[in-house]
Amino acid sequence: MRFTEQRKMANLVEATTQRQFEDFLAKAGKCLTVVHFQAAWAPQCAQMNEVMSELAKEHAHTTFVKLEAEAVPEVSEKYEIISVPTFIFFKAGEKVDRIDGAHAPELTKKVLRLAVAGGPVAAAESSAADLNQRLKKLINAAPCMLFMKGSSQEPRCGFSRQIVALLKEHGIQFSSFDILSDEEVRQGLKIYSNWPTFPQLYANGELVGGLDIVKELAESGELENTCPKAVTLEQRLKAIINRSPVVLFMKGDKEAAKCGFSRQTLEILNGTGVDYDTFDILQDEEVRQGLKTYSNWPTYPQLYVKGDLIGGLDILKELKESGDLVSVLKGES
Repeated sequence: MRFTEQRKMANLVEATTQRQFEDFLAKAGKCLTVVHFQAAWAPQCAQMNEVMSELAKEHAHTTFVKLEAEAVPEVSEKYEIISVPTFIFFKAGEKVDRIDGAHAPELTKKVLRLAVAGGPVAAAESSAADLNQRLKKLINAAPCMLFMKGSSQEPRCGFSRQIVALLKEHGIQFSSFDILSDEEVRQGLKIYSNWPTFPQLYANGELVGGLDIVKELAESGELENTCPKAVTLEQRLKAIINRSPVVLFMKGDKEAAKCGFSRQTLEILNGTGVDYDTFDILQDEEVRQGLKTYSNWPTYPQLYVKGDLIGGLDILKELKESGDLVSVLKGES
């Protein structure tokens, strides 16, 4: 069923001017508004309009707006529409999320998550609380967190590129989050931190600032005191090896071994009843190669007890056969 056939539905509308667009946002209040920036010539837009029609039936309190992107350029430019279809989600007149492309499952999922359920005020407060909790977790995901456009390997704006270069130049260890991948985080963090621009740098859960602040700290020599310094590979390996009394470096993890040797090693360890931790070397090439040199042991899996290398699968088999494995794992011999 085509979108134009469904326009008689009160919550399924079309905006042909900027004024109409703004009126629809105003009338929706704190309820969710989904705006489809589309083009009549694009078949994928017609397909997504059908999806919107079905969603409009299920979400009577959500307003679904079709807007011809090229016909209302002032709106398209404001929201950085570079391709169709693009969906922008609004609450209380503010953009809260975005989807670029024809992704019906994702559109359905976001509408379900963002649509107001029950009273709009209570729902808005609950949504804000959930977002703040999520932002707090992201900010504290690493001792030094950089929220930027793109990644540290591929910055996608000049300011992000400059701040990454500064942090690397001063040997700062940091993790990053691409705000372009999550519109909710991008908009929410501005309010959470009371800092309207990106990039944003956090140290130990506290906002340091943007590029200008980081430049000033670097020039004054305070940057190294504000942010944690990068650790050497040897320091990092020692930290991983000693994070639990028994650590197994393997391909895969406890739930899913990704090679036969790792699978056999898990079976032997699981039979001892001794608790152990694992590290997936397939997820970190630096650790995978560095540990071979550090331990002078060229293959995997590798088992460590209280920071000392025990060996690989063959050694574990010998210890099991001799009856010494459990005492070794407990550090008793």
